[in-house]
Amino acid sequence: MASPPTPRQPAKPAAAAAPSRPASAAAGQQSMQAKSQGASDGEDGEGEDELYEEPGAFMEFLRTTPSWICSGVVHMILLIIMALISLDYNQDKGQVAIQAPKEQQEEIIPDEPDEPIPAPVIDRPVKEEAPPESENITEETTPDVMVDEQAAKITDIPTLLGDDPVPPGDFNPYGTLTGNATSGRGNAATKAGLLAGAGGGKDTEDAVKRALKWLANHQMDDGGWNFDHRQGQCNGRCEDHGTASVARNGATALALLPFLGAGHTHKKSKEYKKVVKAGLAFLGKNIKDNGSLHEAQGSMYSHGLAAIVLAEAWAMTRDPDLHAAAQASINFISEAQDPVGGGWRYAPKQAGDTSVVGWQIMALKSAHMGYLEINPNTIKLAEKFLDSVSTESGTFYGYTTPGKGTATTAIGLLCRMYMGWKHSNTSLERGVKFLSQTGPSQNMYYNYYATQVMRHYEGPEWETWNSQMKPMLLNSQNMEGHQRGSWFFGKGGDHGAARGGRLYTTAMAAMILEVYYRHLPLYQKNASADDFITE
Repeated sequence: MASPPTPRQPAKPAAAAAPSRPASAAAGQQSMQAKSQGASDGEDGEGEDELYEEPGAFMEFLRTTPSWICSGVVHMILLIIMALISLDYNQDKGQVAIQAPKEQQEEIIPDEPDEPIPAPVIDRPVKEEAPPESENITEETTPDVMVDEQAAKITDIPTLLGDDPVPPGDFNPYGTLTGNATSGRGNAATKAGLLAGAGGGKDTEDAVKRALKWLANHQMDDGGWNFDHRQGQCNGRCEDHGTASVARNGATALALLPFLGAGHTHKKSKEYKKVVKAGLAFLGKNIKDNGSLHEAQGSMYSHGLAAIVLAEAWAMTRDPDLHAAAQASINFISEAQDPVGGGWRYAPKQAGDTSVVGWQIMALKSAHMGYLEINPNTIKLAEKFLDSVSTESGTFYGYTTPGKGTATTAIGLLCRMYMGWKHSNTSLERGVKFLSQTGPSQNMYYNYYATQVMRHYEGPEWETWNSQMKPMLLNSQNMEGHQRGSWFFGKGGDHGAARGGRLYTTAMAAMILEVYYRHLPLYQKNASADDFITE
């Protein structure tokens, strides 16, 4: 094979027979020749012949092919490789492209846990029972919108609750006579008998009438109420206003409850039909599509109170216009429940506290009396929460953890009674004894729940409690000026008093004085022994 020409060796004739090449190829060859020459400097031409003797196919291709063709081939190969990579990615779309070795893949933790993560819990002092002042609690955490499919299915419901007991169920496993709980409100003869038998009378009824008049005189033009009662007809004539001025749903619901408790509805009332109708219309205007009456300043307190109103108004009137809203409000309680701990607090899905839980349970009880539908899992989860904050087998109850508070114990015991605890339950007996020894106070939140526990329990404990509670309220009701018929005991010890003011205190006091007939006792003497399950 002839060696390539070099500066020291002229080209041989045989090279002339070879086809001419572009200048670029020749230049490339000269470069390669220079490198070869530098490597064998000082040696004869045999070293150069050995370097290029029998070149490989690829090297021969590079030596004999124009550079632009080489470049095109290389780029073509790169494009093919990239196309193959893209094809492989599309086939495995949705999977992680870069995978760890098999021995590492087996230890990868799934992105989502098996159990739901509860909503963040706002860390607050244990004694705080009032909702937060912040407006940051929004409906963004509320459940999806629910469609009420039961509004047109109002069948198999008694015309009136009458004397028929609520059928046994998740809220009434023993079939006690609670279904006619509202029957004592509207029937004058029944009310008179209950008043006389339970320790009430004309004096308590007169106090209730004065309270209802004060509440009616503080209704706003839009049909609702405001804890800052100065903004309505009062025009600042009454002292001790509340600070929760934008919790309108809660204020309206709390003001309506004493009217319903006394038997006044938007269908039947000589004095307050328009008052109640306007209040219900206000709630109907503010209820959301998913049944929520939750509001930032009133939180789930407002919703629980409003749900009680809607359920009781429906139970007392059977007004078809109320059914859909009442059922939706109960559905929202189930949706807003903490799915892990079973309680309720300020925001939907938040870990619960006993104070907020009490209002939701009372709303569910009112719904049960009105034959509305209740998710049975809601009751089971609520029992789980009560277990988590109780001590001594359910005798005492704390706020968010096990404890022995007076108000929280009263709430816990009332919830247990609603959920079917028998009169002979030893934990209930011990709890009632504790409340009886503690006695009433000027904390109306505690008085409200404890009075209901004692009234349902009846017996000597109730008689002792009523002998203290009744004169305290009768002697402390304001009897002068525009404040006539109202109550206010100061802001110390009762968190509701600061936020709700005179409107809150008056409504709570009125409902306490309606306890003689507002709900019939859970353990009535005329309930048959067969209704109870023996232990």
